[in-house]
Amino acid sequence: MANNKYDFNKGLKDLNENDITARIREDQLRLKKLEFAHAISPLENPISIRNLRKDIARLKTELNKRQISI
Repeated sequence: MANNKYDFNKGLKDLNENDITARIREDQLRLKKLEFAHAISPLENPISIRNLRKDIARLKTELNKRQISI
């Protein structure tokens, strides 16, 4: 799992602020859909919701870091 986080953070370096913002919006929409689907019938892998929330938090953290340093 640590390898996945490392790869995710490494991939963020190539994105600009607009791309990160767009990806946050897409992931938040996907999270809402997953949570709704999970409320109706249990997901096969409910941990995917937690992982998506963590990815969104990582994106927001990277965006904040870039905005502060500007």
